Amino acid sequence: MGLAIAAYLILAVTGSWMKFQPSALTRPNWLRPLHLFLGFTLAALVLLLLAIGIVGTLGHFGSLGHSSHLPAGLAVVALTLVSAWSAMQISPAKPWARSLHVGLNIVLGIGLAIASITGWIVVQKYLP
Repeated sequence: MGLAIAAYLILAVTGSWMKFQPSALTRPNWLRPLHLFLGFTLAALVLLLLAIGIVGTLGHFGSLGHSSHLPAGLAVVALTLVSAWSAMQISPAKPWARSLHVGLNIVLGIGLAIASITGWIVVQKYLP
């Protein structure tokens, strides 16, 4: 989860940098590819965390849904995937996509915080 949060924070920095330097002529050439790579990495990490959480929870408890971490985690997965989709829609012909992408990412930050807190509570059940 720490890597996912780190990726999210770096994405926030690089995304803000691109927003405040919108001209490709004034920003470094490596910034957009880094942002795209980190976005892909975040999506992959979130899906990996989903798989680990489902397998681990089923293996330890035998069922899902015993805590508020499940809806928080599913919300983070959904927000991440819709954010990735909206990122692919960004173009001059679709000005709404950038606003949707930024808005989703703000909500995603809140979701990551909630999933981290509820996840820590679940992890405490595993520890002796």
